[in-house]
Amino acid sequence: MSTTQGGPAAGTVAVLGATGCVGRSLCDELLRTGHQVLAVARHPAPHTRADAFVPLDVAAAAPEEIAALLDRHGVGTVINATGGWGTTVEEMRSAHIDLVERLVDGCAATSRRLRIVQMGSIHEYGPVPDGVRIDEQREPGPLTPYGLTKRTGSEHLLAQTRAGRVDGVVLRAVNVCGPHTPTASFLGAVVARLRALGPGDVLGLDVADARRDFVDVRDLARAAVAAVHAPVTGLVVNIGRGEAVPMRDLVDALFDAAGVDAASVKLNSAEVASKGGGWTCADIRFAAQVLGWRPTIPLGESVRAMWEAAAGTTSLEVS
Repeated sequence: MSTTQGGPAAGTVAVLGATGCVGRSLCDELLRTGHQVLAVARHPAPHTRADAFVPLDVAAAAPEEIAALLDRHGVGTVINATGGWGTTVEEMRSAHIDLVERLVDGCAATSRRLRIVQMGSIHEYGPVPDGVRIDEQREPGPLTPYGLTKRTGSEHLLAQTRAGRVDGVVLRAVNVCGPHTPTASFLGAVVARLRALGPGDVLGLDVADARRDFVDVRDLARAAVAAVHAPVTGLVVNIGRGEAVPMRDLVDALFDAAGVDAASVKLNSAEVASKGGGWTCADIRFAAQVLGWRPTIPLGESVRAMWEAAAGTTSLEVS
């Protein structure tokens, strides 16, 4: 399979979930690389950068409405960066299954065969034993509602691609860090709590004895833009750094970036409570092969950018 990347794909690139952490980095990277960008989200946000913005709840929109929107703006590719962790099964089903089904039907109803880049999750594989690098040949076995619904949405897209209705590819990303990481994530929540510390306050923090693969959101955006062009259809591609980092090391790096005195923090051991178990590490060789992509941003730099974004350049938002 060729890994040669051509110029910008014909037509505008639509980013669904454009106001969230991943979506805003996608818009920035697409604009930086010369694409026309249509931003789509339920509500506008002042930080969103795009050539056009349309407020739309895709999970509740009729396929005909989606098709008309995509045709009106001459969209050739859709990057689906919607969805969040959710708090109920119903919310996760709406965000991860219903939305994908409506999106596929809407794309299939347009005047051309559209490309869909689905931002999936490493948690679609479910828990794996410590030390295992997760490659694309691993049979998914998610145990949580999040992993199950994300997997179902991804598999629907792949099935509809095999049926010839759309041209789809799924990027299964590891945990994300970097600027504007939402407070719904562990690191984002720690940032928010550190920012709220007053003089003399002590932060009690529960940290599980877990090892996680984290990728900077800007590296993830580069992978998605590569997937817009790469001749990869109907496949899953894992995106990560390819290394499992102890959570305590990440927390320590965040303390260093924040300039927090050790006396201001009390770390407590905690049970692993995760969407994907105590270990995640992506095998990213396939991404290098088919997308020509590798991560470039060191975790220390990523954590520092997370702190600086929360410290005043822009506020954290939940995607």
